[in-house]
Amino acid sequence: MKLYNIPMAKSPPEYVGFGMLTPVEIMVLEKLPKHNTGAIVTEVNEFVFDDAAIVACLLRQWDVSAGMIGTAVGDDLRGRALAKRLKDWGVQGKVRFTKEYKTPLEVNVSDRKGARTYFWQRTPQILSTLDTADLSLLRGSKILYTDWYDGDHVLRAMDEANRLKVPVFVNLEHGHRDPDVLKQFAKRAMFCQAVTDAAQLGGKRALIGTARKLLKSGIKTAIITLAKGGCLVAQGNEIVRVFAPQVKAVDACGAGATFSAGFIHGYLKGWNLEQSARFATAAATLKVTRAGLQMFPVGQIMEFADRLRVEHWAFRNNRFEIIERILDIPRRVAVQGKRAQRKLLRELRIPEKNESRRVENPQVRVKRKTI
Repeated sequence: MKLYNIPMAKSPPEYVGFGMLTPVEIMVLEKLPKHNTGAIVTEVNEFVFDDAAIVACLLRQWDVSAGMIGTAVGDDLRGRALAKRLKDWGVQGKVRFTKEYKTPLEVNVSDRKGARTYFWQRTPQILSTLDTADLSLLRGSKILYTDWYDGDHVLRAMDEANRLKVPVFVNLEHGHRDPDVLKQFAKRAMFCQAVTDAAQLGGKRALIGTARKLLKSGIKTAIITLAKGGCLVAQGNEIVRVFAPQVKAVDACGAGATFSAGFIHGYLKGWNLEQSARFATAAATLKVTRAGLQMFPVGQIMEFADRLRVEHWAFRNNRFEIIERILDIPRRVAVQGKRAQRKLLRELRIPEKNESRRVENPQVRVKRKTI
């Protein structure tokens, strides 16, 4: 991966990530082997994980100032290489070294079906170093990112951000299933990104139930990612449902963090909810079409985002209503939009997933539908 030889961004950084720091090896292969056998690896990429660090590095690729407050790494070659990589990429913040343990390593294996299998080293000893991390990088920043799976260790940073009136973005993933976890994080966060397996598999009830639960918990902006299905983003009475186009997945590792980075990029640029959701969905969709975490340029992502199908919903009387369909317009224009999308995929050299059946474009009219 190339180094981002961008002049050091202004300090304090707009984005600050708080969480685990670990180098990662991302391996791509055609198919996971059977037990006690092997497989040919087609591509290997190196990066810096976990998600808070991924988002920081991705934002730097889009020329957004970013910093990272992370766990201590081992005082060894692997830890020194990680610190140098963050510095070369313009990610602000001091990397701390310790002789108490070796730098952890994560290994991710992605197959051609878009699935990933990962192996990581996460111990209470490593995570406890977050409790003594210097939080001064938060002063003057515009958003803090944390992950729920770092547990109580992130609460101190979230509380400090609240004190400084810095908005907090928490990646809650499946954590919303635990009422105590949801309550603990919801009261400290403005943005919450969540996922539910049923929603990813197309279950509309799970999607709606999760969105309603997050809004009722006090979250100002609820974000539900749906893997290849796109996303739903709710803020007050405004709900945006963005659908992701079908593409051939090569490497899904880091797709969720790419979505987070895309949404945060839109927020920092002052975009509205739909623009941010479009950009995030487009960035994550494009990311899975090639191995590693080398991002597409902002211009290409925005061009792709403009062609995504969008629905606007409303949250009224404790239920959602679809009040407008965008790009779901007269058949002739809809067909033109589909052709334009395919043309863009070809221009970006992104293989389009083959459809096994013909899809008819129904006659469309503006609808109001209660769900």
